[in-house]
Parts: sequence; structure tokens; C-alpha cells
Amino acid sequence: MTNKVFVVGVGMTKFEKPGRRKNDDGSDWDYPDMALEAGTKALADAGIDYDKIQQAYVGYVYGESTSGQRAVYGLGMTGIPVVNVNNNCSTGSTALYLAAQAIRGGLADCTLALGFEKMQPGSLTSSYEDRAQPMDKHVMAMAALTEFAFPVAPWMFAAAGREHMEQYGSTPEHFAKIGYKNHKHSVNNPYAQFQDEYTLQEILDAKMICEPLTKLQCSPTSDGSGAAILASERFVEENDLAERAVEIVGQAMITDFQNSFDGSAKGIIGHHMNVAAAQQVYDQSGLGPDDFGVIELHDCFAANELLLYEALQLCPDGEAPKIIDNGDNTYGGKWVVNPSGGLISKGHPLGATGLAQCSEMTWQLRGEADKRQVEGLSAGLQHNIGLGGAAVVTAYQRANR
Repeated sequence: MTNKVFVVGVGMTKFEKPGRRKNDDGSDWDYPDMALEAGTKALADAGIDYDKIQQAYVGYVYGESTSGQRAVYGLGMTGIPVVNVNNNCSTGSTALYLAAQAIRGGLADCTLALGFEKMQPGSLTSSYEDRAQPMDKHVMAMAALTEFAFPVAPWMFAAAGREHMEQYGSTPEHFAKIGYKNHKHSVNNPYAQFQDEYTLQEILDAKMICEPLTKLQCSPTSDGSGAAILASERFVEENDLAERAVEIVGQAMITDFQNSFDGSAKGIIGHHMNVAAAQQVYDQSGLGPDDFGVIELHDCFAANELLLYEALQLCPDGEAPKIIDNGDNTYGGKWVVNPSGGLISKGHPLGATGLAQCSEMTWQLRGEADKRQVEGLSAGLQHNIGLGGAAVVTAYQRANR
């Protein structure tokens, strides 16, 4: 029997355009500054001191080895194990998964999951040119289906979007409606990199990045950090944290299967991983898609959000456009998807994204999401994916269920 896992504290920075924010003394806002801010907020939210933390899992994609230690030393130097985590865009959720696993297995009673990213402006690029690239199989498989284009990430997700259009009749407007929705949601999120609302026509008329995705349907590069403090049931009871604790009732991390390369674009960008991770979480939690009033999912591009409606079993294959046209992905509909604004508008500092999603889930289930609050919630679902590949799905429920 595994131990229960609770989120008892969360915190994050505002996500920023790379290089835009400065410290009060005019120096660059560096990753230790980001981590200190997010971690301090999470500790304050939990109402505990850093010396209660027994293990830390720290995620980032762009940085030197042991940057995780450098990041948390600002919170305290207590000799605890600090594990550095790098799993592409699912890095933050992977840190969360590992921090939860330590508690679930009885190895710790209180752990910290922290993620940050200090990014360069522009499209993502590799730091190394003298060795095999981790996504070379994915890129080659996609190039066999459609003509190669740069930047690579939007090319791959756009190809999956076009595949859905060809198979099921979805249209560029369906993808644009997702961008419209997420920008509209972010207006109420003070942590979002962008808080501007656009008309649907403005979304459609924005600069084309890769057909059918325009700039306003693509997540930006971002700087920022997020943190979550997890605890066992014993720790929650001993420290009187039950009132605001949120339970993780299901969690799975899945990597690529052989059928990721089955000749479909959606397979290459993670469809089979997403399906398997979601099903494991549904089986673990006893909950299904209809039980989650709020969903934070990995909308790195609008095409991915549409495809995830089907992968997460919100609807049968081919019927995601109906969810969009019926408004069942926003306030007043069946689910509120990405109330934070999602990656498209909130921003996407790779190592921090999964922990920002965790923060939003926690605030929503506590009823602390202010103007973003989804009413009548009992459970929430989080999805985060990194190509190459790792899909992480987490289900949350109020602790007093």
C-alpha cells in the first residue's frame, strides 16, 4: 500500500519575456533569484520553514550541472539530497513526480519540487552539435511525413494539426479559437507573461509561424520559476495543514512506445504517451474525464491542445472541434481548460511550466484563484509533455473528499 501525497504549499514568479525583468539593484534577474522567489512563496504558503524539507527535486533544461543546488541554497543549506531534473518541456512535472514518489514510497515526509528557466529569446535550439540529438528519431520520422521546416517545434505540432484537419475536417479557425480562449483567460492571471485579449480575427491574422499556426497560437520563450511542497498524511496531520492541503490522487509518467513512430504525426508528438498516462491516472484515482471541472494541459501550440482533448478522452477521436464550437473548454462549458492562460499566454519557461500548472490546480481546488476561479470544483487534471519524450499526468482532489 502506498502513502497518500498532499500538496501543502505552492508558489511561482510572474513569467517574463527573457531578459526583461531586473532586480531592484539593476542586475539581471537570474535563476537563483527566480527560485528564491518561488520557493519562498511556497514555504510561506505551507507555513513551514525550509528545515522541514527532507529532499528537493529541481528541474531546468538550459543550465549547468548542479544548478539545482545553486538554486535552493538561497532557501537554506541543510545538507538534504538535491536531485537535478531535465526532461525537456515536462521537466517541472517530472520533478513533481519524483518528489511525490519519495513520499508515496515512504522515503520522506516533506519534499520540494522546484523548477526554473532562464531562456534565450527566439526559437529553441540545441547547445551541442557534436553528438546525437535526443529527438533525431522523432525529427526523421516527421520528415518522412511532411517537408521539413524550421523552427522544428512548431513544424512538428503544426504537422499533427494538419493531419487532424485532413482526417477529421477540423479547420484553422478551431485552432485559432483555442488561442483566443487562452489569451482571454490570461487577462485575469497576474502571473501571466501576456495579459492581452485578442479578437478571433486578430489571432487568425497574426504572423504565420507554420500552417495553420499563427504566432498568437504558439507559446513564447519565458523566464520564471514555480515550486510546490509535498507532504505525507502524517506530516499534514502533525503540522495542522489539512484545511488547505490538496491530495494527488493519481499520477503517471510515460515515455515513448514503439508505436510513437507508427507513421502518424500525432504519434510522434506524444499521442500514445498521453493516452497511456491519462488512463493510468484514471485507473489510480477512480475518476474519469467528466469528474474534472478544471484542466491545465500542455498547449505549447494550439494544435496540441486540440489533440489533447481526444488523447485525454474528453471526447472520441475526431470530435475535439465539437468541444471548441460548443464552448465546452471555457467558463460556462463542461470543462475550463487552461484557466491560467496556458502556455500560449501565461508563458513557457520549460523547467517551471509543470509546477506553474500545479500551482494553478492547487489554487483552484482551494477556491483561491480569484477572477479565474472555476465554481463547484472537486477535482482537477494536469497534463505536461516533453518531446523525446515524457508525458506526465496528475489528478488532484480536495483533501476533505
